[in-house]
Amino acid sequence: MTIIAFIGLGNMGIGMASNLAKAGHDVRALDISSEAVARAVEAGCRAAKDTREAVSEADVVISMLPAGKHVRMVYEDDGGVFDNSRSGTLFVDCSTIDVATARAVISAAEHKGFAMIDAPVSGGVGGAAAGTLTFMCGGQKEAFERAKLLLDIMGKNVFHAGDAGNGQVAKIANNMLLGIHMIGTCEAFNLAERLGLDAQTFYDISSTASGQNWSMTSYCPAPGPLPSAPSNNGYKPGFSTAMMLKDLRLAQEAATTARAATPLGTQAEALYSLMESMGKDDLDFSGIMKLINGSI
Repeated sequence: MTIIAFIGLGNMGIGMASNLAKAGHDVRALDISSEAVARAVEAGCRAAKDTREAVSEADVVISMLPAGKHVRMVYEDDGGVFDNSRSGTLFVDCSTIDVATARAVISAAEHKGFAMIDAPVSGGVGGAAAGTLTFMCGGQKEAFERAKLLLDIMGKNVFHAGDAGNGQVAKIANNMLLGIHMIGTCEAFNLAERLGLDAQTFYDISSTASGQNWSMTSYCPAPGPLPSAPSNNGYKPGFSTAMMLKDLRLAQEAATTARAATPLGTQAEALYSLMESMGKDDLDFSGIMKLINGSI
């Protein structure tokens, strides 16, 4: 049994922490929301009142936080994780944040003698609950191997992407591609419909032709062909437009720093930003179909 401090019990974190507890580990749950902590306790975790109580006995600290500034605060602030963890504790940050912050926090951890990896995830709330997430990890190989024993409980696919921060690189590059694919898929369905070809027929053809892609066959944005897709449930997330936009903005920030040309990524960010400005960022990211076909 491993003693695990789990910090950040939002929609993703709660499922991840619950699966660790179900696997027999001693999970100390910490969140600014008392309701989130209560849900974690119901799932088999133990409530921690503060950072010290959560991490002081922990073998591993796992965090799932909204942004880079929160990761810095939780780990580096006075009275934070660094100050209260015992020697030999492994840190695993599963947040999706900017590459520079991920690398800086890992560097700070290693300077203090701790091992740490960044391990952002893909798979959404459903994947977190089911334990089928994909983890993209950056950091020292030894730290990754230690973390993998626990990541395998929470995920179906666990990859070591190389040096510190490379997990974030893989995540934002992948999600930039996903955003681009989704917009293109929506445009194709809209064009087909406007020219008199119904969504099911187009799906049947294109899903077996060269235009086939994940956004079409696993998450079809056109209502009808894929009953399980958010498009058949009012575009309820799923993976929200707000979360996709966060990742696209991180990708563009990184692209600027790296001087990498991402013209389609730039356009994808602009279109999802338009969804945000229209107050529709609570829709699933496939809901951009409504922007493309003019229904919002």
